[in-house]
Amino acid sequence: MIIADLQIHSRFARACSKQINLDYLEKYARIKGLNLLGTGDFQHPTWNKEIKENLKEDDNGILWSKNKFPFLWQTEVSLIYSDNGKRAVHLLIFSPNQEISDQVIEVLGKKGRLDYDGRPIFGMTCVELVEIMKEISDDIEIIPAHCMTSWFGIYGSKSGFDSLKDCFKDKVNKIYAIESGMSANPPMLWRMKENVNIVSFSDAHSFWPFRLGREVTMFDCDLKYKDIIRAIRVGKGLNGTIEVNPEYGKYHIDGHRNCDFSCDFIESKKLDKICPKCGKELTIGVGYRVEELAKEEKGYRPEYANSFIEVIPLQELIGKVYDIKQLNSKKNWEIYNKLIKEFKNEFNVLLNVSKDDLNKVVPEKMSSIIIKNRENRLRIKPGYDGVYGEIELEDNEKIVKQKKLGEF
Repeated sequence: MIIADLQIHSRFARACSKQINLDYLEKYARIKGLNLLGTGDFQHPTWNKEIKENLKEDDNGILWSKNKFPFLWQTEVSLIYSDNGKRAVHLLIFSPNQEISDQVIEVLGKKGRLDYDGRPIFGMTCVELVEIMKEISDDIEIIPAHCMTSWFGIYGSKSGFDSLKDCFKDKVNKIYAIESGMSANPPMLWRMKENVNIVSFSDAHSFWPFRLGREVTMFDCDLKYKDIIRAIRVGKGLNGTIEVNPEYGKYHIDGHRNCDFSCDFIESKKLDKICPKCGKELTIGVGYRVEELAKEEKGYRPEYANSFIEVIPLQELIGKVYDIKQLNSKKNWEIYNKLIKEFKNEFNVLLNVSKDDLNKVVPEKMSSIIIKNRENRLRIKPGYDGVYGEIELEDNEKIVKQKKLGEF
């Protein structure tokens, strides 16, 4: 089984950790339980140089580190342009090998600067991007990223479209999949009846496990670029996704961050999308947008639908149970590392290890939350307008005191 996170960024992308390098990505991917990463930002000159110096490409389009961890060529671009209104869409680009990647870089370099941001901005339309990529090679894959997000999602309420056809026009037959993003899940997207496959990736802006691999896609195929892309296009070998609960995403419901106000789509309709605190238009989230675009009622499941799992990252759970504010704190890492040392990787802890075995390493309150998470029974205050959702625990579910670090 290939567990892949194929939406990564380098330290050269905006709002990303300046510590990101290939060694860190590999280290924490292994801890998470991933066995394939995208390179991220392959068009950025400095990052591209590091990729070529540190990874060796095989005959199947897979890049290998010196410690035998695989990557594939991947980047993300931001397109901002006018088309019956201002549009802003983020698209993932996958390339079959270094030769094609170099051609992509050459073409994109003629459209704008590649050195100022790991996720470059261009004024071309989505149709134009598909055209120039497919002129290079039909093996290049283009996937709309975090497709429902209010800003920069292809269906986003602020600058998106109402359908793939509206966006890609006569090139829509070159789009085979959409990426769900944190604020949406497959059942929400199935209702739109776009007849494309659904993948999910982390859009990681750091290498820490609470960001890297928080959403992934599972493949049952050979570790070859052409087989992975075939799975994305036709579904054969696409086993499904591991995602966070969509309420945990930053744009699930409607609201205003500055006004500390949020509400569901039913309340938004009553308010005519106007914030009751400041009188300005609310940032409309995924839930409302799905209701606007859906062609089917809740519960619809198409024949081509793949399975999916919803779990919150382990460090987020630890932080809530132990009331740790900083997920990257020494205290959180000590508890996390105990679990990883005993059970090999985070996905194994989240999805497989029995409660009895968990109880041998952490207190019953911690193991209970891990199981609740696995069974999708956690209560979550939904995210809105750029604010992450929040796990809500009762006081009796928390561990409020520790005599010493590491004493449970």
